[in-house]
Amino acid sequence: MKVLRWIAVLGLVGVTSAYAQQAPMPRPAPQFLAPLATEAAPPAEAPSETPAAPATATAAIETVTSDPQPVVLTAMVTDGGRQIDQGLVWRVFTTKTDTAGQLELAAKSDSPVARFSLSPGNYVVHVAYGRAQASDTITVAEGSNSKNIVLEAGGLRLNAAVTGDVPIPINLLHFDVLTAGTSDADRAMVAQGISANDILTVNAGTYHIVSYFGAVNAVVRADLRVEAGQLTDATLYHRAAQTSFKLVSEAGGEAIADVDWTVKTTDGTTIFTDTGAFPSTVLQEGDYLVLAKRGDTVFNREFEVTPGQPREIEVLTTVY
Repeated sequence: MKVLRWIAVLGLVGVTSAYAQQAPMPRPAPQFLAPLATEAAPPAEAPSETPAAPATATAAIETVTSDPQPVVLTAMVTDGGRQIDQGLVWRVFTTKTDTAGQLELAAKSDSPVARFSLSPGNYVVHVAYGRAQASDTITVAEGSNSKNIVLEAGGLRLNAAVTGDVPIPINLLHFDVLTAGTSDADRAMVAQGISANDILTVNAGTYHIVSYFGAVNAVVRADLRVEAGQLTDATLYHRAAQTSFKLVSEAGGEAIADVDWTVKTTDGTTIFTDTGAFPSTVLQEGDYLVLAKRGDTVFNREFEVTPGQPREIEVLTTVY
């Protein structure tokens, strides 16, 4: 109504000036007030070019409070611990779902301290730190908003050796980290192909570790517990050995080139094939059969693998 009254007064000034030019003795101003007020259109009938005021006080408040408000997000490894200053990825989701049934992404940041401008309402905050992650809700209100999330995370560093503390070359080792469970069907992959001595950040809890020595059958497993705020160092032990082969005409002789190699287990399963003069692999302890084919001739030898230092298996052509 204040806007309309202001327009009415402006109209009065204009009309009074016009009458003043036509007649030196205009009627007293009070006589024009009533007609002008009567002629002013009510809000519903105001000309389209006249800006409309908010219909109610509630609408005005909603217009103000829908403006984006400042939000600051921080994270800590443990409750009461030091704030994390690197390696964080923040995602903020609305509580609405998209056509795929997923929460809609409202904002993202990879800053240690995430700063957003969000409209008032409810949101889901997700933060990732390495493989550790946590989610929480936040209600954004008018004014400054902040949230600190505790990840309850710890570090995991893995290595492996051959029984007897025989070191394993780093390039022959890798690890998979899975959630705990009674079988692989019950476990979920957390991290795959982790190199030895890499530090993996995960949520505190129990994990199933799989260590691979080479690429054939030297595999060991273990369940490890990671504590929040601590680095867990673990070394797994393999009962295996690096094994190489060569075809010779006499013991200790020169290796013969262009040989096709096949290694089988005692039940006849083929686990390794290669071509060359000096093929090499890693085998779990046990009994095996190696076949060396050169041209149309096949030579073979049974052998046993015991845990320890690398060893070489010679296949003699003179035996056959």
